[in-house]
Amino acid sequence: MTATGGHPAAHSSAERLISPTASGTPPARWRLLAAFAAVYLIWGSTYLAIRIAIETLPPFLMAAARFACAGSILYAWARLRGAPRPAPAAWRATGIIGGLLLLGGNGSVVWAEQSVPSGIAALMVAGVPLWMVLFDWMAPGGARPAPRTMVGLLLGLAGLAILVGPSALRGAGPVDPIGAAVLVVGSVSWAAGSIYARHARLPDRPLLTTGMQMLVGALFLAVASVLLGEPGRVAWGGVSARSALALLYLVVFGAIVAYSAYVWLLRNATAARVSTYAFVNPLVAVLLGWGLANEPLTAQTFTAAAVIVLGVALITLPARGSRIRPGH
Repeated sequence: MTATGGHPAAHSSAERLISPTASGTPPARWRLLAAFAAVYLIWGSTYLAIRIAIETLPPFLMAAARFACAGSILYAWARLRGAPRPAPAAWRATGIIGGLLLLGGNGSVVWAEQSVPSGIAALMVAGVPLWMVLFDWMAPGGARPAPRTMVGLLLGLAGLAILVGPSALRGAGPVDPIGAAVLVVGSVSWAAGSIYARHARLPDRPLLTTGMQMLVGALFLAVASVLLGEPGRVAWGGVSARSALALLYLVVFGAIVAYSAYVWLLRNATAARVSTYAFVNPLVAVLLGWGLANEPLTAQTFTAAAVIVLGVALITLPARGSRIRPGH
């Protein structure tokens, strides 16, 4: 994802969006803006789409089908466009990423949304940048976070505590503690996978790499589904058109478009800038959950959202006068 994989004329419009630029050259601003817009807006809507999809589909089975379909399309398209057959080492690297991002990260979301409203799930996933800060600090040679980063970290953790704690305000109930714990574990897994993906040795075709991650992640999700006995419990005749359309939306927009954009951004923008999706998505998800799924907007939710967004903003936004450069 850091070296070009053919002349731009040979790529589809989607691939041109996420195609890498020449080595050492910052990507075009329009590509960055389009990729960020896809991740911000589409991923904000996928929380509601997941909620609808799992109304009549088991969560892990649904997620496995989603990424198997999207991964097959991307992998086949990249190979037809001349991408070489991946080496075993590339499969190992993408397997690690697929396991951390899709099984650990996405799998936790689809499972937790059985008991946690979509907007609340999106708010809890907003803690991803907080874990990235901790990982950077604990890594060998890692630098101590700046004071504003420490303040942001404490604010973010306080916001999560407000969100998952017992309600002190009328009309708001406590979030399911098991679902909340799963979402926290999933956030840690997603953050770890994102950091690993920035430095792993991967194929230079972004669509090929993304398809490989999805295929391995789908395999992990399918194994989890079988272990939980989901295939034997699903009533295929009872799958609603509403759930099927939500799954189609997740395949095309959530996976093929937005996930591909995210993978590209990990190699073409700083981790701080990429992680800003985590405080835009909750705002989109909460509004959609309220407007389309009748999920309540309570004072507790607003308070938690404000604290989390402020904390993550302090961590990820550059200080005045600093410059953010694309790349590692």
